[in-house]
Amino acid sequence: MEEFLGRLSGWVWGPVLITLLFFAGVYLTFRLKFIQVRGFKRGVLLIMGRYEEPDEAGDISHFQALCAALSATIGTGNIVGVATAIASGGPGAVFWMWLTAAFGMALKYSSCLLALKYRFIHRDGSVSGGPMYFIEKGLGAKWLGVLFAAFTIIASFGIGNMIQANSVADAIEGALGLFGMSPEVMNLPLSSSPKLAFLTGILLFDLCIGIVIASLVGLVIIGGIKRIAKFASRVVPFMTVVYVGGALAILIMNYDKIGAAFSLIFRDAFSLKAGLGGLIGSTIRYGVARGVFSNEAGLGSAPIAHAAAKTKWPVREGLVAMLGPFVDTLVICTMTALVIITSGLWDSGLDGAALSTAAFKSQLSLWGPLIVAFGLAFFAFTSQISWSYYGDRCAEYLFGPKAIIVYRWIYVLVIPIGAASALKVIWNFADIANGLMAFPNLIGVIGLGGIITAETQTYLSRYKEEKPRKKTQCSMTNLPRNKARK
Repeated sequence: MEEFLGRLSGWVWGPVLITLLFFAGVYLTFRLKFIQVRGFKRGVLLIMGRYEEPDEAGDISHFQALCAALSATIGTGNIVGVATAIASGGPGAVFWMWLTAAFGMALKYSSCLLALKYRFIHRDGSVSGGPMYFIEKGLGAKWLGVLFAAFTIIASFGIGNMIQANSVADAIEGALGLFGMSPEVMNLPLSSSPKLAFLTGILLFDLCIGIVIASLVGLVIIGGIKRIAKFASRVVPFMTVVYVGGALAILIMNYDKIGAAFSLIFRDAFSLKAGLGGLIGSTIRYGVARGVFSNEAGLGSAPIAHAAAKTKWPVREGLVAMLGPFVDTLVICTMTALVIITSGLWDSGLDGAALSTAAFKSQLSLWGPLIVAFGLAFFAFTSQISWSYYGDRCAEYLFGPKAIIVYRWIYVLVIPIGAASALKVIWNFADIANGLMAFPNLIGVIGLGGIITAETQTYLSRYKEEKPRKKTQCSMTNLPRNKARK
C-alpha cells in the first residue's frame, strides 16, 4: 500500500500539476500587477479592523476569517511538512516552498475574491461558499464543482484529519522519549513478546491520544463557523507567538550559522537533484508539494472560510486572504527550516516530527521537544477544526443540509485511526487528495481571470483614495450603515 500510494502521489504531483500551479500563480501575479505587493498594506489594515463593516452579510470578521483559514494551514505543514521536505528533497526544497508561497499569494487572493463574489447566503443569514460555487456559477461547470467538493471531502480526512492526529501522537511520543525501542528489542522478531508488547503499547497510546483529540474537536465543530472562528481568533495568535518565540531563541543562539544555511538552501535548490530524478526532481516536487500543503494556496480550501466574512467587497477579502501564505510559509516555515538546517541534523536520517523535535532539542534541551509537542498539539487541533468546516460545506453542497451532521460524526470517528497509522502512508494519501483538489480549483481561477481583474480594477480605482478610520471608529459593534463605509 505504501509503495502504491507513493507512486500515485508522485504521478499526481508530477509535471502537470506543478506546471499548472506555477503558471496560475505567475499568470495572476502579472495580470493583477503584483497585487501581493501593492495590496499588502491594505490587507494588514483590513485585519486590524480599519475598514470593518459589521452590518454587512456574513458570519465572521476579516480577522476571524483569516484566523480560521490560518488555523487550517499553520500546523503540521510548518513543523512536520518542512522537516519531511528537507529530509526527502534536501534543503533546496525550502526555496521552492518560498516560490510557491510568493506566487501563491496571488492565487489565494483570486480564489478568495471569487468565493465571496459567488457565495450563497441562506435564509437564516448563514453563508456557504468556495470553489464549488464559483466554478458552478462563474464557469457554468457544475460537474467540475461537484468534483472539487468530492475531492475536498476526501482531502479533509487526510490533510485536515489523520495527518494532524498522527503528527500530534508522534510529537507527544517524542516529548516523552518514546520514539524508538532499544537495539536489543529492535533486533528481535516481530512475534517476540518484548517487541510485540512495546508496539502494542505504542498503538494503544496513540489510540488514546486520538480519542482525546476527537472528543475535543467534536465539542468545537458542533457550533459551526462562528464558534470555530471565535476559537481560532484566540488560539492562533497565542500558539504562533509561543512557537515562533522558541524558534527565534534557537536562531539567535545559532546566528553565525544562518548565512551558511541560506547558502545551502539556494545551492541545493538548483542542484542536479532538483532538476533530475524522474521528470521533476525530488527537491522541486517535495518543495512545491509541502509548500502547498503548508499554505494551501491553489487548493481551494481557504476560500471556503473566507467566503463567510462580513463584507460586500470581494477584493477586500482577497487582500486579507493573501496574507495567509506570507505568514504561514514565508515566515513560520522559514524559521522551522532554519532551525533544522542550523542544527546540522537535516541529513541525520530522521524525518517528520522526529526531525523537528531533535532539532529543537539539540539547542533547547528539554524545552525543545515540549515546544514542538505543544505547537503541534495546538496547531493540529485547530487545523482539524477548520478542515471539518471545509468538509461539511462540501457535504452540504453535494447532499444537502442533512449531510452535515453525518459528515461531522464520521470526521470525528476517523481521528483515532489517523493517530495510530503509519506516517508515510498518511502523508502520501494527503498529497494525493490535495493534488486532486487543486485541479478543478485552478481551472476555475484561471477561467475566471477576467472577472478577478475587473473586480480588482473597479475596487482599487473607486476606493484608492479611501482612508482608514481611526481605531475607535471601527470596533466590532454594529455601526449604522451610513457610517460603516465612506
